[in-house]
Amino acid sequence: MSKRKVKDQQLTVGQCVCQVHRILRERFCFQKLPSAPVGLESQHKHLLELLKRTAIHGESNSVLIVGPRGAGKTMLLKSVLNELLDVKEVKSNILLVQLNGLLQTDDRIALKEITRQLNLENVVGDKVFGSFAENLAFLLEALKKGDRSSSRPVLFTLDEFDLFTHHKNQTLLYNLFDISQSAQTPVAVVGLTCRVDVLELLEKRVKSRFSHRQIQALSPMDFPQYVELVQQQLSLPQEFPDGRFAHEWNNSVKALCEDKSVEDVLRKHFNLSKDFRSLHMLLFLALSCVTPSNPTIKPSLLLEASRLCTMDCKANMLHGLSILELCLIIAMKHLNDHYQDEPFNFEMVYNEFKKFLQRKSHSVHSFEKPVVIKAFEHLQQLELIRPVDGSASRTQKEYQLMKLLLDHTQVMEALQRYPQCPTDVNWSD
Repeated sequence: MSKRKVKDQQLTVGQCVCQVHRILRERFCFQKLPSAPVGLESQHKHLLELLKRTAIHGESNSVLIVGPRGAGKTMLLKSVLNELLDVKEVKSNILLVQLNGLLQTDDRIALKEITRQLNLENVVGDKVFGSFAENLAFLLEALKKGDRSSSRPVLFTLDEFDLFTHHKNQTLLYNLFDISQSAQTPVAVVGLTCRVDVLELLEKRVKSRFSHRQIQALSPMDFPQYVELVQQQLSLPQEFPDGRFAHEWNNSVKALCEDKSVEDVLRKHFNLSKDFRSLHMLLFLALSCVTPSNPTIKPSLLLEASRLCTMDCKANMLHGLSILELCLIIAMKHLNDHYQDEPFNFEMVYNEFKKFLQRKSHSVHSFEKPVVIKAFEHLQQLELIRPVDGSASRTQKEYQLMKLLLDHTQVMEALQRYPQCPTDVNWSD
């Protein structure tokens, strides 16, 4: 009886909206991903079988998971590890070492991290080793348990694997692959990378010790599955305190996903990226507009969220420029059109600006040259223009070659949206 009372509990609209924000923000912000990536079932099965052979039978292996960013490589590995660690004999036996090429920028740092994660700082102590291989071999020898013929299998995961190829002599990769090829400690090496040419980055001696086993993480998810995923991410769970509100919310989400304008927005995001991070950002922006007076996500909120997600930051910066700075940007665009994107200097831009003033300016005041130089320097500080690589540092700033970091469409869009832009500013050739 008490359960039914809780389920039928009536909350105010404000309380319901607070609960919706709490549940969905936790889902979006803490990246609560599905238990397994959609459409990668065969890859999941293959990787699980591979790691089981290492964890249970002591068979060494090496494999690379290759796919674009957001394809689900990390999610695939995490779901396999979660399933693997549910097996009792594996959980008590296997050791996991996680490395990341962005953090372990050289082999010395990587070795320290391996020592820390294997809890072998006290074993290593102040010992001095002749080489990296000797140090790594000592660490693995220290993991042996019982008789010397049996030892605990170690699983190495190398995120951003391609960055490890830039380490000096690729010593870490060489030794890990060498151990995985020999009858030493059972080791599984799993690399994750978004570079399809990663094998070309390996030295010959490293490549010869790699198994050349690759798992391609290319999600075959189609658009209907993507829309279904959006509906799942926005739906409230059955345990929601107010059952009636949850039912109405879920119905409104279903109607939202069937709306034609929303379908167009979702298709645009689907074509750009299928990853959860961009999807969560879109849904989070729409959710932030849900209030007690507006307790559902309407199509207009999702359209506005999509506009914010795909907003051009540089074009937006142009809206905050002064009229003088905007005129200089247009002068640079004209120079690019005339000289086919060749570099320019301040004097060229200033001459172009003066031509405009002489031709037909009734609303833009004439400025002294030092003021124009100051505006030009401000554009450089905003990184809307930058010096050309290799341009002489001793050159006077008026003659230093520059490059415009905006294209034609960005400039024209900024002119159309510039608040109270004088008509003369949008001058043509």
